[in-house]
Amino acid sequence: MAAKAASEVLNIAGREVVISNPQKVLFPEAGHTKLDLVRYYLAVAEGALRGSGGRPNVLVRYPNGIESDFFYQKRAPDARPDWIEVVELRFPSGRTAAEVVPRDAAALAWMANLACLELHPHPVRADDLDHPDELRVDLDPVPGITWQQLKDVAVEVQATLTGLGLVGWPKTSGSRGLHIYIRIERRWTFTEVRRAALAFAREVERRVPTLATSKWWKEERHGVFLDYNQNAKDRTIAGAYSVRPRPDARVSAPLSWEEVPLCEPADFTLVTMPRRFADLGDVHAGMEARVYSLDRLMELSARQEKEGLGDAPWPPHYKKQAGEPARVQPSKRRQSSKPLIEIVRAQQEKDALAYLDGWKGRNPEAAAYLQPADVLVDRMRGRYKTWTRIRLNLEHVPEGIRPAQGPVEDLP
Repeated sequence: MAAKAASEVLNIAGREVVISNPQKVLFPEAGHTKLDLVRYYLAVAEGALRGSGGRPNVLVRYPNGIESDFFYQKRAPDARPDWIEVVELRFPSGRTAAEVVPRDAAALAWMANLACLELHPHPVRADDLDHPDELRVDLDPVPGITWQQLKDVAVEVQATLTGLGLVGWPKTSGSRGLHIYIRIERRWTFTEVRRAALAFAREVERRVPTLATSKWWKEERHGVFLDYNQNAKDRTIAGAYSVRPRPDARVSAPLSWEEVPLCEPADFTLVTMPRRFADLGDVHAGMEARVYSLDRLMELSARQEKEGLGDAPWPPHYKKQAGEPARVQPSKRRQSSKPLIEIVRAQQEKDALAYLDGWKGRNPEAAAYLQPADVLVDRMRGRYKTWTRIRLNLEHVPEGIRPAQGPVEDLP
């Protein structure tokens, strides 16, 4: 039997891209290889570049497949072709990094060869790193919220946008959520765009308070969280057509609004999306022609502030901002109404969830009262990797049987 090829060379519009170990399996359950990933991005390149091209991208790499460790790589590898463009970003921490700016299909193939499953673009163009050209509405359901409930909130988001004279472009996140992008004029800073996103989140919450929330702290959330902080500088989310680290190789699928009430995330995968793209093209192709002002959202923000709704908490690794309220979890306040305990910290989410199962087995009486939203799975992003902690909100557990806070299990 002939040995497997150690590499494969692809000629993509005149550029040679070497695919090393092309038959390496990245998705064990589905059997998809690195070469399959490369071919996928070539098939949807036009749409993927519309979402992530011309922008600095964080590389989220899974060198040994989705069941092994992954890491975030902000700095472009030193060993790269001379036609791979980079641009230097300065982060809130004061550090800098030269990040990859894909411009063509060959660049996408080169990134895929690094086992970069997801495209993680910043909301700025490489020629102006200080002024975002898109506002991102990230709909993040709390545990226990159904896909239908999430779609109901998306419909309300669309109505709110329409009322503000804005057009949003929805897509599945490829996981549990939905993203809506609004193209904006490059006139506002990151801080201003984030504030506009916060005002929008609060307006949706005002319209459907039982379905949506703008509350930052997990123990205060319910329904669907509109994550306004995804608009803070240095935050990135999976771009359009990104392949996600799910067993079925699900992808972040651009949608028309007519499709939102009917869509199912599992319908869009590395296998099915190329066929959809060939039939429909990029359903977000008209996005660049619909660019909007944030003036009305900034006016809404000013009205909210007069009504007592000032700034809201920033992510924990950001410096304290002017006007930001106390960055203290409700569970740690002196008069907290939320009885939380932390049970485990782990490098791998699957290990943390396995420990949770064990905890429930050791505490069956208390576990019987836990609701899905009472289990707070926090994915903590470090400099290069994420780690997971699990906290439990015991407010639905009768006081007499609530487990006390004990030593937190720290798993490698």
